[in-house]
Amino acid sequence: MGMFCDQCQESVKGTGCIARGVCGKNEVTAKLQDTLVYALEGIALCVEASGKKPRQGHGRFISEALFVTVTNTNFDDDAIVDKIFEAIALRDELKSSLQAMPKHDSVTWSGQSKEDFVRKAETSGIEALSENEDIRSLKSLVLYGLKGLAAYTDHAEVLGYVDESIYEFYVTALAALTKDLDAERLTGLVMDTGETAVKAMALLDRANTETYGNPEITTVRTGVGNRPGILISGHDLRDMEDLLKQTEGTGVDVYTHCEMLPAHYYPAFKKYDHFVGNYGSSWWSQDKEFESFNGPILMTTNCIVPVKESYRNRMFTTGNAGYEGLKHIPGRLNGEPKDFGELVELAKTCLPPKEIENGEIVGGFAHNQVVALADKVVEAVKSGAIKRFVVMAGCDGRHNSRQYYTDVAGALPRDTVILTAGCAKYRYNKLELGDIGGIPRVLDAGQCNDSYSLAVIALKLKEVFGLDDINDLPISYDIAWYEQKAVAVLLALLSLGVKGIRLGPTLPEFLTPNVASVLVEKFGIKPIGTVEGDIEAMMAGV
Repeated sequence: MGMFCDQCQESVKGTGCIARGVCGKNEVTAKLQDTLVYALEGIALCVEASGKKPRQGHGRFISEALFVTVTNTNFDDDAIVDKIFEAIALRDELKSSLQAMPKHDSVTWSGQSKEDFVRKAETSGIEALSENEDIRSLKSLVLYGLKGLAAYTDHAEVLGYVDESIYEFYVTALAALTKDLDAERLTGLVMDTGETAVKAMALLDRANTETYGNPEITTVRTGVGNRPGILISGHDLRDMEDLLKQTEGTGVDVYTHCEMLPAHYYPAFKKYDHFVGNYGSSWWSQDKEFESFNGPILMTTNCIVPVKESYRNRMFTTGNAGYEGLKHIPGRLNGEPKDFGELVELAKTCLPPKEIENGEIVGGFAHNQVVALADKVVEAVKSGAIKRFVVMAGCDGRHNSRQYYTDVAGALPRDTVILTAGCAKYRYNKLELGDIGGIPRVLDAGQCNDSYSLAVIALKLKEVFGLDDINDLPISYDIAWYEQKAVAVLLALLSLGVKGIRLGPTLPEFLTPNVASVLVEKFGIKPIGTVEGDIEAMMAGV
C-alpha cells in the first residue's frame, strides 16, 4: 500500500502524492505522520471522555505534534517516532483515570517500533478519514486547518502566550475526526476551525508585538558584507533572538532567508549591527541559495526542501523542524536560550556569502504601522489617488503557474495598493512598483504568521469609513496557497465574513465538487483566471 498525501498545493497531478511527496517526503515518513495524528485523536478522545479541560502541557504537546506534520517541516523519521511514543504515553496516562473507555481503536492500539507505526497507517485506514468523499473532504479541511492553526499557536507558546480555548478546540476537532458526523455538523466544525484560527493568529500577533515591539517601516538590504555569516530561515522569532545575542561581537553576521525577512521590522532586533540583511528569496529556491551562502544555515521551522550534499554539513535544524542526517539543535531547558555555539564556531571557518543580488526591500506595514498612517490612507482613498487595495498574501511555490502573481502585481493600475504577508510576496516584492503620495504600492505586513494584520487593517478601514459590511470596502483578495497554514488563514478570513476570495494557483484538491460548490455559493470563492480578466474584475469590485 503506497502513501497518500493531498495536503499541499503541489501534490502530483493535483490529486495527491501516492509514491513520494513532491516535497521530498517518502512513503514511510508520510505514514508515520499519519500515525502521529491518529495517536493525537486517541488523546483527544480520552480528554473528552474525562469531562475535563485539557491541561496546558497536553495542549502544548498537541501543538508541537501537529506542527511536525505540516508540509516541509520534519523529514526525520526517528524524531516522528519519538513523538508517537510520547503521544501513546500521554494517551495511556489519561486513559488510566477513565471510568468509561471510548470505543475507538485510536484509544486502545499500541506499537513498539517504527515498523509497527508504519503498519498502523496501512491497516487502520487512517489515511482515508471516511469512505464518503464529501465527508472525507470536510474532515480534511478541518484537519489541515487544525495543523495550520497549531503552527501559529506553537509560535505563541514559545514566547509564553497561551489561549486555553485553543486547546479545548484541539480536543473537539480531533475527536470529531474519529466520529460518523454528517456534512452539516462538519461544515459547522470547518467554520469553528476558522474562528479558532483567528484566535491563534491574534494570540501570536500579541506575543510577537509585546515581546519584540510593533513592526516599523524598514528598508532591508539584499547585498552581502565581507564577513562570514549565518543564514536563518523559518518563522521562529525566539530562535532569531537567541542567535543574534550569541553572535554579537563574534565577527559573524546574521542574514535572514524567506519567511524570516520580517524579523528586520521588529524594534528589538534593530539594535544588532551584525543583523545585516536578507539573502535570497522564497523557500523553494533554497537549494541554490544555501549553496552560495557559504556559511551555516539554521532552519527553525518549515519550509525545508531536500538537502543537497554541497551544504548538508553546514545545515542545522531546531524546534519542530527536522531532516534525517542533519544536526538538530536541542530545545530550551527551563526557559534558557538554545545553544547555537556550534553554528558560530563553524561560521568563523567559512567564507563570506557569495553575493547574488544587491538592492533593498521595504516592509514593516503590520496593522499598528498602517493604522498610524490611517489618515493618509483614508485621504488617498477619498481623493481617488487609491482606487483599490488588493490582498495578495499567502504562500509561494515552485510551479511556473505562480508567475500569474508577478504578472498581476506588475499589471495592476497605478492607483492600486497591494497588501501582502507570507512568502507569496517574493513573486513581486523586488519589482519597482513605486508609491502613491508616499505610500508604497506594496505594503508587506510580514510572515504568513502575520496574516492577522491584514484582517485588522481591513476591519479598521471598515470602521473608519463607517461601513456595515467588510465586503463593502474597496478591497479584493487574490490569495496564493501552498500548505496548511494557508488553509488556516483562508478559513479565518471566511469566519470573519470575507467573500469573493480568488484562490490559486489551483483550488485545494481535497475539496470535492460538492464541498467546493458550497464554498462558492456561500462565500464566493473562485479560482484564479487570466491576469487581464482578474484585474478587470477586481477593479470592478467582483
